[in-house]
Amino acid sequence: MGVGKISSLIDKKNLPVLVIGVILATGVLGLVASTESDAEYSVGSRDDDWWVSYPDQHADAGAEVDHPRWVLDALEDKPVLILEHIKNCKDCTKQESDIDQVLEDLGSNVTYCNIMADGSDEMARGLDNVYNPDGGIAYAPLTIVLTLVRDDDGNVVVGWHSVKKASGESWIRSYLEDAIGYHEENSGDWNK
Repeated sequence: MGVGKISSLIDKKNLPVLVIGVILATGVLGLVASTESDAEYSVGSRDDDWWVSYPDQHADAGAEVDHPRWVLDALEDKPVLILEHIKNCKDCTKQESDIDQVLEDLGSNVTYCNIMADGSDEMARGLDNVYNPDGGIAYAPLTIVLTLVRDDDGNVVVGWHSVKKASGESWIRSYLEDAIGYHEENSGDWNK
């Protein structure tokens, strides 16, 4: 179809319909683009995914996670970052320092729980059993990031990821940025 043929189709009486069609199409495309996540990590069960149940490497892979009440309460406002660690642990000190660096930028958007795993903190009870990515007792440090994501059915649920080593500033930053984005997208639709 040549340019002349196209311009003959656009006459004065069809022009308003064409303009309205373009405006509507642009609005729909903008809506679709705005609901797509810019997250680096997707929801799933692989090693790097945001998990909504126990991940593939866990002994209870696919089973539902029983999140502590205090975690669910904290998630109402912001994503949650938990560091469970012990004193005099080289990896723990490194992870805590890296977290502090990232929180200088992102701390106002996250609830941070720095928990001692020596039994002195009530919140530490059971964290290993719930959030160790492999199941069982984790070795310190255990770093857990929680947010709100959509499951396969489109329901807003708790998404989490954890690592049981010093993961580095880059890992912490990328998961926290994801957590903040997911939380902003989904918190309005969460029915705790």
